[in-house]
Amino acid sequence: MCILKMLFIENTKTKSNFAQSKQLMTTTNTSQQNTRHTISKIVFIFAITLCLMPFITPPVALLIGLVIGLTLGHPYIHLNKKATNLLLKSSVVGLGFGMNINNALQAGKTGILFTVASIVGTMVLGGLLGWLFNIEKKTSYLVSSGTAICGGSAIAAIGPVIEAEEQQMSVALGIVFILNSIALIIFPVIGHWLALLPNQFGMWCAIAIHDTSSVVGAATTYDKIYDPNHSGIAPAIATTVKLARALWIIPLSFVSAMIFKNKSGKMNIPWFIGFYILAMLAFTYIPFVRLYSDWVVMAAKKGLTITLFLIGAGLSKKVIKSVGFRPVLQGVILWIAISLTALWAVIHLI
Repeated sequence: MCILKMLFIENTKTKSNFAQSKQLMTTTNTSQQNTRHTISKIVFIFAITLCLMPFITPPVALLIGLVIGLTLGHPYIHLNKKATNLLLKSSVVGLGFGMNINNALQAGKTGILFTVASIVGTMVLGGLLGWLFNIEKKTSYLVSSGTAICGGSAIAAIGPVIEAEEQQMSVALGIVFILNSIALIIFPVIGHWLALLPNQFGMWCAIAIHDTSSVVGAATTYDKIYDPNHSGIAPAIATTVKLARALWIIPLSFVSAMIFKNKSGKMNIPWFIGFYILAMLAFTYIPFVRLYSDWVVMAAKKGLTITLFLIGAGLSKKVIKSVGFRPVLQGVILWIAISLTALWAVIHLI
């Protein structure tokens, strides 16, 4: 009886020690996670402050964001989508306060034929590639739409229209953001190597780069580093042509609803483009506005730099792993095709 009692007491002590060890390990892990999260917050805030400095260009801001996103992680990831969306739209409207609407209209006329041809061609080629690689239909369609018009904005607008699931939209957005990151870095270098004129480069990146943020970022970098006159022509043309291209989200939404037989009527219209046009009108015809336009444009460019930092920070290992090989292959082929075709067009036709 005594032996049994002793065994019972020993067993109770063992369980108690095990529970204490388990609790200690849990506490240690929690403490380590809290420490890591605190460090990521400090680094994140420091990096965002650094991106406000004049020597940090959009590609550098994107790289800083990517490093943080792939190592420490984004400490405010739950706010990232709303923040980038609001900041991008505000920055684009701010850039309008530095653009003459007459010059913008001229650029828009030049780019409209390229826009129509590239959108139709990209959607057709995307459909063929999706069928050839046996990619899930809605995922393939979203990748094609994002490449054809304006990246994440097009995917966010078309997704609800075709009733895409969250995973399908995440895959398409992941592909677009990865390719955007690459384009932002390599396009200005390629443009300089090919000795493209500012108007040629602006047109090329407006057609070949997915997202408006990366288009304006690449054009601004080209203007700042490779245009000896710093004329502002490249970002002006790039922004105007890209926003004119973004308006094609509306007809594509109607066509998509018919293709996928969606009668819900869901549609996201990029209303901020209207404010961008109003900003250009104000700059062109109201002398008072021009007195402060330089400050507004400077703030808008910094807002765009922060936007690209946030996009980079939001690109985690989880997003990259979820993409999959075949949709990436479709996205890369589409991107190369539209880039080379647009490059040929701007060199020989502009």
